[in-house]
Amino acid sequence: MASEEKSLNFIEQIIEEDIKNGLSQQKLRFRFPPEPNGYLHIGHASSIALNFGLGIDYQAPVNLRFDDTNPAKEEQEFVDAIKRDVQWLGYQWEHECYASDYFQQLYDWAVEFIKKGKAYVDSQTSEEMAQQKGTPSTPGVDSPYRNRSVAENLDLFERMKNGEFPEGTHILRAKIDMKSTNMLMRDPIMYRILHKHHHRTGDAWKIYPMYDWAHGESDYLEQISHSFCTLEFLPHRELYDWFLDQIYDDKTIRPKQREFARRNLSHTVVSKRKLLKLVEDKHVNGWDDPRMSTVSGLRRRGYTPASIRNFAHTIGIAKRDNLIDVSVLEFCIREDLNKTAPRVMAVLDPVKLVITNYPEGKEEWLDAENNQEDENAGFRKVPFSRELYIEREDFLEEASGKFFRLTLGKEVRLKNAYIIKGERVVKDANGNITEIHVTYDTDSLSGSGTEASQRKVSGTLHWVSIAHAIEAEVRLYDRLFTDESPDTHKGKDFLEFVNPNSLQVVTGYLEPSLKEAKNEDKFQFQRLGYFTVDKDSTDKKLVFNKTVSLKDTWEEKGKKEENIINNSLKEINKYFKVATQEERNAVEKAIGEELKNVNNFSLLQNTLKKNINNNKSSLLFSNYLLKYSSLKPSDVETETLHKLYSMSLKSESPYVRLEVIKNLKNDEANRSEFSSQLAELKNSEKNEEVLNLLSEN
Repeated sequence: MASEEKSLNFIEQIIEEDIKNGLSQQKLRFRFPPEPNGYLHIGHASSIALNFGLGIDYQAPVNLRFDDTNPAKEEQEFVDAIKRDVQWLGYQWEHECYASDYFQQLYDWAVEFIKKGKAYVDSQTSEEMAQQKGTPSTPGVDSPYRNRSVAENLDLFERMKNGEFPEGTHILRAKIDMKSTNMLMRDPIMYRILHKHHHRTGDAWKIYPMYDWAHGESDYLEQISHSFCTLEFLPHRELYDWFLDQIYDDKTIRPKQREFARRNLSHTVVSKRKLLKLVEDKHVNGWDDPRMSTVSGLRRRGYTPASIRNFAHTIGIAKRDNLIDVSVLEFCIREDLNKTAPRVMAVLDPVKLVITNYPEGKEEWLDAENNQEDENAGFRKVPFSRELYIEREDFLEEASGKFFRLTLGKEVRLKNAYIIKGERVVKDANGNITEIHVTYDTDSLSGSGTEASQRKVSGTLHWVSIAHAIEAEVRLYDRLFTDESPDTHKGKDFLEFVNPNSLQVVTGYLEPSLKEAKNEDKFQFQRLGYFTVDKDSTDKKLVFNKTVSLKDTWEEKGKKEENIINNSLKEINKYFKVATQEERNAVEKAIGEELKNVNNFSLLQNTLKKNINNNKSSLLFSNYLLKYSSLKPSDVETETLHKLYSMSLKSESPYVRLEVIKNLKNDEANRSEFSSQLAELKNSEKNEEVLNLLSEN
């Protein structure tokens, strides 16, 4: 690794420095340590790629070690799912290990701690412990049980192990320093009583080690050279090292814990607790629901191992937590599937198209290219006939010159087939188009080499022959959350941002070449996106999941909402320039209607914060955000909201003062905070409209 000319990330630099300082490369060993209390998610995938990637780069073994120390939450199902996901991602571990493999050794070491006066049994309640532990700014005080004799501690600890006490009556604590500035060093818990069945050890143990106790010692027993964790474990490193100090033999490898940043993904959550909540509350259909950020969910959605590995490589390793836009992940799967996915034709919102001059009963089998990105992909045959389905949105009875699809009197090409011209439509009693009648140019067959076939037309449409079409259930998935960071808003439940339109189920009509498609087969439905066969498919009914669109529609939506904000900010300047109240009302109405179309909660919050300043246009706009957008006063941090109210009440503009008084009138929770300021304003106000509104309050 050191000889390669490449830029090293800081993790690799740590390893290279250790090798330079004498650590034999043959002694390198890494591990991936999941807790089997849920399915792996995209954040775990980055950690997997890091640890197993290091193993590949340094030709070092990597252990898969399950942190199975809490039988209350862990199940064999999760163990199996984790192993399946790691292997599917393309990695293979050296040894399959479990913290439970070391329960006896951990217990024996704990006994030695007691004998050396470094651990004791505490019999306080959890509430008493929390109180005596102190706060980050105040030192803790010793437990009344801290000075129990060694003999008493040994007796109690063995009886805990034998199951003689109920849960919560005793714990084993390390005796370190109750005045430490690191709260984790204030006599941390090593063991607690749990009368739970363990998925591997059964009922053999009634006490279970805490993560901090089991983690470093498991690393040590496996002779892991580098133990990489996410940043939340940085404060734990001191405790990790303290525990190792008590057992370390300098003839062995001493594990080194180092931390890297968690990479959060926008429009989703990567907390197993919150993912479990989504499953339990049935917002999704299980851990492998294609909307979930789990590896199993992404796999079922149609993501490939290569796309996820490429995503992990693209975002890299960092020292600061960061929110990665999900569009980066979507780019990676588009890039992969663009090279490998066969192109096929499918219609998801059909309208019937009749080629009136095509002979009834005739059919042709036309050549269609499987993938223009792969010269070895070859061609397939697709059936063509008089009656076809096309997408309803591909036709307009009357259209502007900028509409490049089918309309009356204009020509378009049917993909792999002929040029057609719109002639007339058939409608039902309600005026809905039920059929589009067209004529075709018999000499215009694609690839025939005729002059007509080379004629340029405004657009190309995909289609399927009605007589040959296969019906399939098509699940159109969208992002699970409407907000980019749903679990970071103070006072808001992340479930409030669940996208009600994250799943739409339609009946699609597919070309017959898809009849033999199998689970996880992937295709590009031309002009529609990438789709994969779902495991719910049967011999009688195909089910497809939409993996991703051909382009980032959310980026377009995001830009549209940002444009609404930017344009509204420009428009609001007109409010102060127009001469009449009628004109001002028109400006306000237009801005208000636009703001109602902005649903990005984070965008609204950030916009509000940015516009709380002494500029009258900015203050008026911020008040309009509270008045017209989905943002409520309760959604805004109290300090920020009060700053807006206070600055608006002091504004030189009576229009700003008028709007803030209206907002305060509707904000009962905060109105009383400004009663004195409103009273002062009432005594000094000169604007009649503002004064009248104040008098109403």
